[in-house]
Amino acid sequence: MKHIIEDLAEARLHYLINGTEMRQNGQAGDLEVLTRKKELFEKRKVDIVKAKAKAVIVKSSLEDDGTLCVMYTIHFEYLCKEHDGHLYLEEQIEERTAFLYDELLIKDREVKKKPAGFSDGNSVIEYERSEREDFGRAFQYDRLAAVQYAEKFWNKRNPAYKNFSDNCTNFISQCLHAGKAPMRGHPNRGSGWWMKASSWSYSWTVAHSMKMYLAQSKAGLRAVQVSRAEELMPGDIICYDFEGDGRFNHTAIVVAKDKSNMPLVNAQTYDSRMRYWSYEDSTAYTPSIRYAFFHITDDTTKE
Repeated sequence: MKHIIEDLAEARLHYLINGTEMRQNGQAGDLEVLTRKKELFEKRKVDIVKAKAKAVIVKSSLEDDGTLCVMYTIHFEYLCKEHDGHLYLEEQIEERTAFLYDELLIKDREVKKKPAGFSDGNSVIEYERSEREDFGRAFQYDRLAAVQYAEKFWNKRNPAYKNFSDNCTNFISQCLHAGKAPMRGHPNRGSGWWMKASSWSYSWTVAHSMKMYLAQSKAGLRAVQVSRAEELMPGDIICYDFEGDGRFNHTAIVVAKDKSNMPLVNAQTYDSRMRYWSYEDSTAYTPSIRYAFFHITDDTTKE
Protein backbone atom coordinates (compact mmCIF):
# COMPACT_ATOMS: atom_id res chain seq x y z
CA MET A 1 0.00 0.00 0.00
CA LYS A 2 2.66 2.52 1.01
CA HIS A 3 4.81 1.68 -2.01
CA ILE A 4 1.94 2.69 -4.32
CA ILE A 5 1.72 6.10 -2.64
CA GLU A 6 5.49 6.54 -2.77
CA ASP A 7 5.48 5.63 -6.47
CA LEU A 8 2.87 8.34 -7.07
CA ALA A 9 5.08 10.90 -5.34
CA GLU A 10 8.13 9.83 -7.32
CA ALA A 11 6.19 10.19 -10.57
CA ARG A 12 5.24 13.74 -9.62
CA LEU A 13 8.87 14.62 -8.85
CA HIS A 14 10.15 13.10 -12.10
CA TYR A 15 7.61 15.10 -14.08
CA LEU A 16 8.53 18.31 -12.28
CA ILE A 17 12.29 17.89 -12.62
CA ASN A 18 12.74 15.92 -15.84
CA GLY A 19 9.45 16.43 -17.65
CA THR A 20 8.85 12.68 -17.60
CA GLU A 21 5.29 11.91 -18.66
CA MET A 22 3.06 11.27 -15.65
CA ARG A 23 0.23 8.78 -15.78
CA GLN A 24 -3.01 10.51 -14.83
CA ASN A 25 -4.68 7.56 -13.13
CA GLY A 26 -6.85 9.35 -10.59
CA GLN A 27 -4.56 12.41 -10.59
CA ALA A 28 -5.74 14.65 -13.43
CA GLY A 29 -5.89 17.70 -11.16
CA ASP A 30 -2.31 17.16 -9.99
CA LEU A 31 -0.94 17.35 -13.52
CA GLU A 32 -2.41 20.82 -14.02
CA VAL A 33 -0.96 22.06 -10.71
CA LEU A 34 2.44 20.50 -11.38
CA THR A 35 2.54 22.03 -14.85
CA ARG A 36 1.95 25.47 -13.34
CA LYS A 37 4.69 24.83 -10.77
CA LYS A 38 7.10 23.67 -13.47
CA GLU A 39 6.36 26.73 -15.60
CA LEU A 40 6.77 28.98 -12.57
CA PHE A 41 10.26 27.62 -11.86
CA GLU A 42 11.19 28.09 -15.52
CA LYS A 43 9.87 31.66 -15.56
CA ARG A 44 11.89 32.48 -12.44
CA LYS A 45 15.01 30.77 -13.89
CA VAL A 46 15.19 28.53 -10.82
CA ASP A 47 16.39 24.93 -11.15
CA ILE A 48 15.41 22.07 -8.85
CA VAL A 49 18.75 20.51 -8.01
CA LYS A 50 17.33 17.76 -5.84
CA ALA A 51 13.89 16.73 -4.61
CA LYS A 52 12.47 14.11 -2.30
CA ALA A 53 9.14 13.07 -0.84
CA LYS A 54 8.26 11.24 2.36
CA ALA A 55 4.81 9.72 2.86
CA VAL A 56 3.23 8.91 6.22
CA ILE A 57 0.01 6.90 6.34
CA VAL A 58 -2.38 8.41 8.89
CA LYS A 59 -5.12 5.79 8.69
CA SER A 60 -6.79 3.39 6.29
CA SER A 61 -10.22 1.81 6.11
CA LEU A 62 -11.92 -0.79 3.93
CA GLU A 63 -15.16 0.32 2.29
CA ASP A 64 -18.17 -1.98 1.81
CA ASP A 65 -17.37 -2.37 -1.90
CA GLY A 66 -13.83 -3.53 -1.16
CA THR A 67 -12.19 -0.17 -1.89
CA LEU A 68 -9.34 0.72 0.44
CA CYS A 69 -9.41 4.36 1.58
CA VAL A 70 -5.98 5.61 2.68
CA MET A 71 -5.46 8.98 4.36
CA TYR A 72 -1.85 10.12 4.32
CA THR A 73 0.48 13.10 4.45
CA ILE A 74 3.36 13.67 2.09
CA HIS A 75 6.28 16.01 2.71
CA PHE A 76 7.96 17.40 -0.42
CA GLU A 77 11.39 19.03 -0.31
CA TYR A 78 12.86 20.93 -3.26
CA LEU A 79 16.47 22.12 -3.22
CA CYS A 80 16.27 25.17 -5.47
CA LYS A 81 19.12 26.89 -7.29
CA GLU A 82 18.66 30.48 -8.44
CA HIS A 83 20.32 31.96 -11.51
CA ASP A 84 23.26 33.30 -9.46
CA GLY A 85 23.91 29.92 -7.83
CA HIS A 86 22.17 30.70 -4.53
CA LEU A 87 20.49 27.65 -2.98
CA TYR A 88 17.39 27.49 -0.80
CA LEU A 89 15.03 24.75 0.37
CA GLU A 90 11.33 24.91 -0.44
CA GLU A 91 9.02 22.54 1.44
CA GLN A 92 5.36 21.62 1.23
CA ILE A 93 3.20 19.17 3.15
CA GLU A 94 0.01 17.83 1.62
CA GLU A 95 -2.80 15.91 3.27
CA ARG A 96 -4.20 13.47 0.73
CA THR A 97 -6.65 10.60 0.34
CA ALA A 98 -6.06 7.66 -1.98
CA PHE A 99 -8.62 5.05 -3.03
CA LEU A 100 -7.29 1.66 -4.09
CA TYR A 101 -8.94 -1.54 -5.25
CA ASP A 102 -6.93 -4.75 -5.41
CA GLU A 103 -3.74 -2.63 -5.18
CA LEU A 104 -4.77 -0.53 -8.17
CA LEU A 105 -5.11 3.22 -7.74
CA ILE A 106 -8.65 4.44 -8.38
CA LYS A 107 -8.30 8.03 -7.20
CA ASP A 108 -5.81 10.18 -5.31
CA ARG A 109 -6.59 13.73 -4.26
CA GLU A 110 -5.57 16.50 -1.89
CA VAL A 111 -7.87 17.02 1.08
CA LYS A 112 -9.91 20.21 0.71
CA LYS A 113 -10.40 22.29 3.84
CA LYS A 114 -13.18 24.74 4.61
CA PRO A 115 -11.85 28.25 5.31
CA ALA A 116 -12.02 29.32 8.96
CA GLY A 117 -15.08 31.40 9.78
CA PHE A 118 -17.37 29.71 7.27
CA SER A 119 -20.49 27.96 8.52
CA ASP A 120 -23.50 26.84 6.50
CA GLY A 121 -22.50 29.01 3.58
CA ASN A 122 -22.03 32.13 5.69
CA SER A 123 -18.88 33.70 7.04
CA VAL A 124 -17.89 36.31 9.54
CA ILE A 125 -15.81 38.57 7.35
CA GLU A 126 -16.19 42.12 8.54
CA TYR A 127 -14.09 43.95 11.10
CA GLU A 128 -15.52 46.61 13.40
CA ARG A 129 -13.23 49.32 14.73
CA SER A 130 -14.44 51.25 17.75
CA GLU A 131 -13.24 54.75 18.51
CA ARG A 132 -11.44 53.69 21.67
CA GLU A 133 -9.19 51.41 19.59
CA ASP A 134 -7.45 54.46 18.19
CA PHE A 135 -5.43 54.46 21.40
CA GLY A 136 -3.19 51.41 21.50
CA ARG A 137 0.06 50.41 23.12
CA ALA A 138 3.13 51.64 21.25
CA PHE A 139 5.36 48.89 19.88
CA GLN A 140 8.23 48.30 17.49
CA TYR A 141 7.68 45.32 15.21
CA ASP A 142 10.38 42.67 15.60
CA ARG A 143 10.55 41.25 12.08
CA LEU A 144 13.30 38.80 12.90
CA ALA A 145 11.30 37.27 15.77
CA ALA A 146 8.21 36.97 13.55
CA VAL A 147 10.19 35.21 10.81
CA GLN A 148 11.94 32.94 13.32
CA TYR A 149 8.54 31.88 14.66
CA ALA A 150 7.29 31.24 11.10
CA GLU A 151 10.32 29.06 10.44
CA LYS A 152 9.97 27.13 13.69
CA PHE A 153 6.25 26.39 13.47
CA TRP A 154 5.41 26.30 9.74
CA ASN A 155 4.77 22.53 9.88
CA LYS A 156 3.66 22.06 13.48
CA ARG A 157 1.11 23.53 15.86
CA ASN A 158 2.09 25.50 18.95
CA PRO A 159 0.19 24.01 21.93
CA ALA A 160 0.24 27.42 23.63
CA TYR A 161 -2.53 28.49 21.21
CA LYS A 162 -5.83 26.99 20.16
CA ASN A 163 -5.43 25.57 16.67
CA PHE A 164 -7.86 24.75 13.86
CA SER A 165 -8.06 22.47 10.83
CA ASP A 166 -7.81 25.62 8.70
CA ASN A 167 -5.03 27.31 10.63
CA CYS A 168 -3.55 29.76 8.13
CA THR A 169 -4.62 33.07 9.66
CA ASN A 170 -4.26 31.82 13.24
CA PHE A 171 -0.65 30.90 12.38
CA ILE A 172 0.03 34.32 10.86
CA SER A 173 -1.44 36.00 13.96
CA GLN A 174 0.91 33.93 16.11
CA CYS A 175 3.87 35.06 13.96
CA LEU A 176 2.84 38.71 14.31
CA HIS A 177 2.40 38.33 18.06
CA ALA A 178 5.86 36.72 18.27
CA GLY A 179 7.06 39.92 16.58
CA LYS A 180 5.75 41.88 19.59
CA ALA A 181 2.48 43.04 18.01
CA PRO A 182 0.15 43.75 20.97
CA MET A 183 -3.29 42.17 21.31
CA ARG A 184 -6.23 44.48 21.94
CA GLY A 185 -10.01 44.57 21.73
CA HIS A 186 -10.90 41.72 24.13
CA PRO A 187 -13.63 40.57 24.69
CA ASN A 188 -15.40 41.94 21.57
CA ARG A 189 -14.83 39.32 18.86
CA GLY A 190 -15.62 41.82 16.10
CA SER A 191 -13.14 44.37 17.43
CA GLY A 192 -9.37 44.55 17.65
CA TRP A 193 -7.01 41.60 17.24
CA TRP A 194 -6.63 39.08 20.05
CA MET A 195 -6.79 35.50 21.34
CA LYS A 196 -7.54 34.75 24.98
CA ALA A 197 -8.02 31.19 26.26
CA SER A 198 -11.07 29.78 24.46
CA SER A 199 -12.07 32.99 22.68
CA TRP A 200 -10.56 35.11 19.92
CA SER A 201 -11.32 37.96 17.55
CA TYR A 202 -12.39 37.19 13.99
CA SER A 203 -9.37 39.16 12.79
CA TRP A 204 -7.10 36.66 14.56
CA THR A 205 -8.43 33.56 12.77
CA VAL A 206 -10.40 34.54 9.65
CA ALA A 207 -8.44 35.53 6.54
CA HIS A 208 -10.87 38.17 5.28
CA SER A 209 -11.25 39.71 8.74
CA MET A 210 -7.46 39.96 9.10
CA LYS A 211 -7.28 41.66 5.71
CA MET A 212 -9.92 44.17 6.81
CA TYR A 213 -8.15 44.73 10.13
CA LEU A 214 -4.75 45.38 8.55
CA ALA A 215 -6.32 47.80 6.08
CA GLN A 216 -8.14 49.78 8.79
CA SER A 217 -6.19 49.58 12.06
CA LYS A 218 -4.74 52.91 13.20
CA ALA A 219 -2.89 51.77 16.33
CA GLY A 220 -1.17 48.72 17.76
CA LEU A 221 -0.81 46.14 14.99
CA ARG A 222 -1.20 48.10 11.79
CA ALA A 223 0.07 48.12 8.24
CA VAL A 224 0.42 50.07 5.03
CA GLN A 225 -1.04 48.41 1.95
CA VAL A 226 1.39 48.49 -0.97
CA SER A 227 0.75 47.78 -4.62
CA ARG A 228 3.53 45.34 -5.52
CA ALA A 229 4.92 42.16 -3.97
CA GLU A 230 8.51 43.33 -4.34
CA GLU A 231 7.81 46.21 -1.94
CA LEU A 232 7.39 43.75 0.93
CA MET A 233 10.02 42.78 3.50
CA PRO A 234 10.45 39.64 5.63
CA GLY A 235 7.78 39.78 8.33
CA ASP A 236 5.18 41.38 6.03
CA ILE A 237 1.85 39.78 5.13
CA ILE A 238 0.12 38.70 1.91
CA CYS A 239 -3.64 38.07 1.80
CA TYR A 240 -5.13 35.92 -0.98
CA ASP A 241 -8.52 36.03 -2.66
CA PHE A 242 -8.23 32.89 -4.78
CA GLU A 243 -11.54 33.28 -6.62
CA GLY A 244 -11.28 37.05 -7.12
CA ASP A 245 -14.74 37.54 -5.62
CA GLY A 246 -13.68 40.07 -2.98
CA ARG A 247 -13.60 37.54 -0.13
CA PHE A 248 -10.05 36.82 1.01
CA ASN A 249 -9.49 33.23 2.11
CA HIS A 250 -5.77 32.72 2.80
CA THR A 251 -2.89 34.50 4.55
CA ALA A 252 0.90 34.02 4.40
CA ILE A 253 3.98 35.66 5.90
CA VAL A 254 7.06 36.75 3.96
CA VAL A 255 10.15 34.99 5.34
CA ALA A 256 12.72 35.77 2.62
CA LYS A 257 13.24 37.42 -0.77
CA ASP A 258 14.61 35.65 -3.84
CA LYS A 259 17.34 37.09 -6.05
CA SER A 260 14.70 38.87 -8.14
CA ASN A 261 13.50 40.64 -4.96
CA MET A 262 10.28 38.62 -4.88
CA PRO A 263 8.84 37.27 -1.60
CA LEU A 264 9.07 33.69 -0.43
CA VAL A 265 6.41 32.83 2.13
CA ASN A 266 5.52 30.40 4.91
CA ALA A 267 1.94 29.35 5.61
CA GLN A 268 -0.21 26.74 7.30
CA THR A 269 -3.40 24.78 6.54
CA TYR A 270 -1.58 23.55 3.44
CA ASP A 271 1.74 23.78 5.25
CA SER A 272 4.51 25.31 3.15
CA ARG A 273 7.90 26.89 3.62
CA MET A 274 9.86 29.24 1.32
CA ARG A 275 7.08 29.02 -1.27
CA TYR A 276 6.97 31.54 -4.11
CA TRP A 277 4.44 34.19 -3.13
CA SER A 278 2.07 33.96 -6.13
CA TYR A 279 0.65 30.50 -5.23
CA GLU A 280 0.33 29.56 -8.89
CA ASP A 281 1.32 26.03 -7.80
CA SER A 282 -1.68 25.71 -5.48
CA THR A 283 -4.82 23.67 -6.13
CA ALA A 284 -6.74 26.74 -4.90
CA TYR A 285 -5.24 29.01 -7.56
CA THR A 286 -7.51 30.47 -10.24
CA PRO A 287 -6.72 33.00 -13.00
CA SER A 288 -8.98 35.45 -11.12
CA ILE A 289 -6.77 35.48 -7.99
CA ARG A 290 -6.29 38.80 -6.22
CA TYR A 291 -3.66 39.74 -3.65
CA ALA A 292 -3.40 42.32 -0.86
CA PHE A 293 0.14 43.23 0.21
CA PHE A 294 0.65 44.63 3.72
CA HIS A 295 3.83 46.18 5.09
CA ILE A 296 3.68 46.03 8.89
CA THR A 297 4.59 49.35 10.51
CA ASP A 298 5.71 50.34 13.99
CA ASP A 299 3.21 52.09 16.25
CA THR A 300 4.47 55.16 18.09
CA THR A 301 1.05 55.92 19.62
CA LYS A 302 1.26 56.52 23.36
CA GLU A 303 -1.16 55.14 25.93
